[in-house]
Amino acid sequence: ILGVHAGIEALKTMKDNEIETEYPTGKKELSHLLKDADSMLTMRPTGVINWTNEEGARFPISMVSSGVWAGAIPLEKAYNLVEVGGGKATQESELERIGYLGELEASHKVNPIGAHFELHIEQGPILESSGGKIGAVEGVQAFRWHIITVKGRDCHTGTTDFQNRSDAMLTAAKLIVHSHNRAAELGCLASTGILTLKPGSTNTVPGFVRFSLDMRSKDDAKLQQLEDVLKTEFAKIAAGEQVGHVNTEGVKGRGCTVEWQLDTDSPATKFHEDCVKCVEESAKDMLGTKSGNLVQRMTSARGMTASTLRDMPRLQ
Repeated sequence: ILGVHAGIEALKTMKDNEIETEYPTGKKELSHLLKDADSMLTMRPTGVINWTNEEGARFPISMVSSGVWAGAIPLEKAYNLVEVGGGKATQESELERIGYLGELEASHKVNPIGAHFELHIEQGPILESSGGKIGAVEGVQAFRWHIITVKGRDCHTGTTDFQNRSDAMLTAAKLIVHSHNRAAELGCLASTGILTLKPGSTNTVPGFVRFSLDMRSKDDAKLQQLEDVLKTEFAKIAAGEQVGHVNTEGVKGRGCTVEWQLDTDSPATKFHEDCVKCVEESAKDMLGTKSGNLVQRMTSARGMTASTLRDMPRLQ
């Protein structure tokens, strides 16, 4: 919300101060302009984009609309995403329902962008702890979203002893704790924000659990290392094997199986130095001689639309 409102405010400020940008108005002029890299950067309109479902909260791929625009996600895949939480709505059906299923093509080839700037507040705590005011983000850490499915066997809590249980919920709990510990050891992050189980009865041991696994790292290789380790160790833990301190206590049951499904894969991103300098120098100019350490370069710890658009110069 802040990013969109701030963008609109920036346009309003430009209008109030009678700042005009030069840009082509027709298809012929645009195609000619794209052949000239220097003109492409100096003659551009300025606009605000509110990308649909960028958080991936309702339809489970983050930055999906900017991904379609960049050519990284097929349009049909984005349309066919089904909402989380058990509903049946697709992204296409909801866009149509609210009147936002437009005719203008979401494509970098048809509607190119010269540069993209995005305002975020999520790095605020880091700036506050270091005494900073404005962060010039150099890049975004890598992250992957997986759906982990644990399959066991439903059974009655009173008539089935521990040795004969395939407890999917207990196994899932061990996996979630283990993902946290392994991520900490490797200097990464691992989190679970969604968990569902079946059948969902007080006196029934769940035979099915599905949970989200969000893994992040500044380094692509570290993220891959974490995933490789967890895939191997999740299978062992689910089978009842001892991994570190996991499965050293309690009673061993009959074991479960684990399945992985990749939802989102976003590699680490390095932003264009000219864009980073633009933010950095503008911030210092605004703060004046007192800027000092108030303006800091940093790496974003969360996904950003700008990371999806990282290939814009090459795309154009």
